[in-house]
Amino acid sequence: MQTNGMTTHTVSVEASLRTKTASTKVTNSEFRELESFAERQGQSISEWIRQTLLTEARGERGSAMNLHIFTELVGIQMLLMGTLEPLLRGDKMVQDQLTILFRQVQTTKAAKAQELLARRSKKQEK
Repeated sequence: MQTNGMTTHTVSVEASLRTKTASTKVTNSEFRELESFAERQGQSISEWIRQTLLTEARGERGSAMNLHIFTELVGIQMLLMGTLEPLLRGDKMVQDQLTILFRQVQTTKAAKAQELLARRSKKQEK
């Protein structure tokens, strides 16, 4: 909406205000520990607690950690497959070959993990 050359936004003020309180009781030492951690994160204790609770409630922390662990497992699998196959054939791997393999695993494991998850997701949709 335009009024006298100025734009007026019709966003509800209530939608952006935090009006509810979620609280818990902690000991003095627990409070100091929480406050110290929040400060190290560059946040007030209330903002850190709010953000932490919402992240947990939305399942964001767990899914990020699970994705990280899955990606590392895919990397280990890629490393094992890349080293065991030649060794089982009786070939020897020199240091340069291992270095190249390590670099390949590091640069491709995340994409491979995403690919595997996407394939699994498509199978579950069927």
